[in-house]
Amino acid sequence: MRNMTLNKIAEAVGGILCTEGMPSAVDADTTEAAGVVLDSRKIEKDYVFLATRGERVDGHSFIDQVFDAGAIGVICEKAPENPKGAYILVKDSFQALKDLAEYYRKQLSIKVVGITGSVGKTSTKEFVASVLSKGFRVLKTEGNFNNEVGLPLTVLQIREDCEIAVLEMGISDFGEMHRLSKIARPDVCLITNIGQCHLENLGTRDGILKAKTEIFDFMQEGGQVCLNADDDKLVTIREVKGSVPIYFGVGSNSAVRADNYENRGLIGSRAQIHIRNVPGAAGVEDDFEAEIPLPGEHMLYNALAATAIGVLFGLSTQQIQAGIRDVEAVGGRSHVIRTGRLTLIDDCYNANPVSMKAAIDLLHITDLSDIGAPSGRFQSARKVAILGDMFELGADEAALHREVGVYAAEKNIDVIICVGKLCKNMYDGAKSVEHASDKTYYYMDKKALLADLGTIIQDGDLVLVKASHGMHFEEIIARLS
Repeated sequence: MRNMTLNKIAEAVGGILCTEGMPSAVDADTTEAAGVVLDSRKIEKDYVFLATRGERVDGHSFIDQVFDAGAIGVICEKAPENPKGAYILVKDSFQALKDLAEYYRKQLSIKVVGITGSVGKTSTKEFVASVLSKGFRVLKTEGNFNNEVGLPLTVLQIREDCEIAVLEMGISDFGEMHRLSKIARPDVCLITNIGQCHLENLGTRDGILKAKTEIFDFMQEGGQVCLNADDDKLVTIREVKGSVPIYFGVGSNSAVRADNYENRGLIGSRAQIHIRNVPGAAGVEDDFEAEIPLPGEHMLYNALAATAIGVLFGLSTQQIQAGIRDVEAVGGRSHVIRTGRLTLIDDCYNANPVSMKAAIDLLHITDLSDIGAPSGRFQSARKVAILGDMFELGADEAALHREVGVYAAEKNIDVIICVGKLCKNMYDGAKSVEHASDKTYYYMDKKALLADLGTIIQDGDLVLVKASHGMHFEEIIARLS
């Protein structure tokens, strides 16, 4: 890792390097760290271990162990009693992590694409990384490493053979994106949409817009911005630090636009994508048919965003087309699982009113004949929605849950199961709809549902599972799988 010697690291994190009397022969001025980790199990030769205090585990108790595994140094808040090697003493290990990632990012000459938005950050990241990988060596955020711990850890994974890093950036309050941007220093900023997430802290959609656009605070000089032109808040952004945004969407004012959209249910969709007058890519005009392999109408916007990024980085339409076609689903995000007995739509990673309705739309439009019923071996297949609480919606949380319940009932979903304290409002909304399914259930918690699940779900059912991550509905997916 370039310039990541113990002396440079200590300077970057504002810590005190302690080496006197240590048995280690590491040269603090010349030996560069091969990696930096928080998890002692991931230590390799010449790594640096960052000891943090967690709710259940204190990383300081593993300091001896990481030296035995080949670490060249440790960053810690408390000095080890009998240190086996060099350590850097800091006041706050988590702050040191952010400071170190910020320093390391400045040593790198690669390009960074920063992705944020209320809905679809992770799936958009997957599309963008898949497209860019057709022409570059790409590192992307793994899993949900998008916060003030995950982002710096991802930055610290970048190596010099990487050409582009695609970084997902998630927040829940004002100021967080400012700090993330300071670490990532993106060359390209992509915002998917401004929805109804984290209203508890951010208040309104205008508050969300303000918080999300903090991503521009440390955008590199000459950087580019990609925005969803069909979002009423994002379309108001006409210029960022002298850069004219690249708009994508289905409207005629988009530089990257789609039409002739065909929703093909669980097997994805296809659309014609048109490229015209993309700022920063003068003279590029082309059309191509995109085969989008992941289900849901919202995936079209992910493909459009990835197209805009691909054009900006000079990829051919053939490369962009291949990248869209080859994108793979991520667990918990519109991931289709076929068990042989059931077809599951695993969308349980997160939820808000917009993504809830999109998932219900997917369930509604899916033809049961596509999953082997009713003309196949399962004659009684039904559409089942297992929906859980949506968190951080603020003062309107009850009304927003009720609205989703009404929406699900109006889509004629055969079985609606509402789980959680807030979902009592969703249940009441569903039951208020005339001619709503008589198979609408309410459970106060997941444990109660799991006890009854075997009697409700039938062979052949198409089952959507969706809730905020804190509901841990992956347990329901595991039970049904």
